[in-house]
Amino acid sequence: MKFLRELLDKQKPMFEKGGKLEKFYYAFEAGETFLFTPNHTAGIKGAQVKDAIDLKRMMITVVIAMIPCLLFGIYNTGHQHFLATGQTAGLWEDFGGKMLIGLQLVLPIVIVAYAAGGLVEAVFAVIRKHPINEGFLVTGMLIPLVVPATIPLWQVALATIFAVVIAKEVFGGTGMNILNVAMTARAFLYFAYPAQISGDTVWTYLGDQAVVDGFSGATALAVAYTAGVEGEAVTSALAAHNTAIGAGLFEFGNLFMGWIPGSIGETSTLMALVGAAILVATGVASWKIIVGGFAGAYIMGALMNLLAVNEYMAMPAEYHWVMGGLAFGVVFMATDPVSAAQTEIGKWIYGIMIGVLTVIIRVSNPAYPEGIMLAVLFMNVFAPLIDHYVVKANKTRRLQRATV
Repeated sequence: MKFLRELLDKQKPMFEKGGKLEKFYYAFEAGETFLFTPNHTAGIKGAQVKDAIDLKRMMITVVIAMIPCLLFGIYNTGHQHFLATGQTAGLWEDFGGKMLIGLQLVLPIVIVAYAAGGLVEAVFAVIRKHPINEGFLVTGMLIPLVVPATIPLWQVALATIFAVVIAKEVFGGTGMNILNVAMTARAFLYFAYPAQISGDTVWTYLGDQAVVDGFSGATALAVAYTAGVEGEAVTSALAAHNTAIGAGLFEFGNLFMGWIPGSIGETSTLMALVGAAILVATGVASWKIIVGGFAGAYIMGALMNLLAVNEYMAMPAEYHWVMGGLAFGVVFMATDPVSAAQTEIGKWIYGIMIGVLTVIIRVSNPAYPEGIMLAVLFMNVFAPLIDHYVVKANKTRRLQRATV
């Protein structure tokens, strides 16, 4: 590292004011601060509050919290391939083979997302003459985790560029966006290229091998909705699905663990909860939003049970926790400190409403079985309004006490 430090110090004068490459200073500065701790302070006058946390450390913490979901997603991608092609399908059989297939599919998506988003960040930094912020460290990992492993790489690049430009840069960059960038990327893909991000054929990697007879790549939510339409008990339909390939594929325990078809990082509720523990323990994410999201989904699911007019509405409320991307969305998307509610009461309202809306969209919209994406984006828009009325209510109460 000493050699690298000396090399950067030698090249730095060319990028500083008056140097030949002055216009690219912030691109150079981004690479330098990515590799080494910045050697500048927030200011030289006035009181300074010293703390171990900064934007880089905060973003790195979120990335670390996502690693369990990433590693599980890589392995599960290989596992689903083995299921689809009728090869050895025991959970821990041929561990190396499954990891290799998963790595071959997942790592290119991660690399493309970081490269495409990083390029946009660098371009805007040069044009606006401001430092490149570390916010994309998180977004560049989130986007690969919310797409299927079979997504075309050019679509990943296009969605990433669209999301960074439209959801963040047009609002002023990191810290100014009102929408979650990764969710915006997924929304773009869903509405622009629905065939590549949803449906029975996109969730497993087949390569040049034919899928075995009787196998379906349908997600648990798709099976639940079909069962509701056909009048079959959802829990029975989930338990019976693909029994010729893997008994109990969509039973509650398997759904919780995540051994199912789905987006790379969203299938395992357990891994999402591990990430939640890391984020809450480090103070990066609000536990109120996370608990509120799960509580809102359960409350709405229980209400649907009481008002059930079909089998989908009658599905046990706790199944909404482990199906689709609710757990991942609540833990990593809803808690985005920029686009989420900021007041303490507002965080409860914000989280609960995300859970409630997710279930409403799932159950009532036949064309859109998943709801967490639209729920998060919708509440991103309303987060400032929630905070406004919470602050207004606090001011009213304090004025009343002052008057008394």
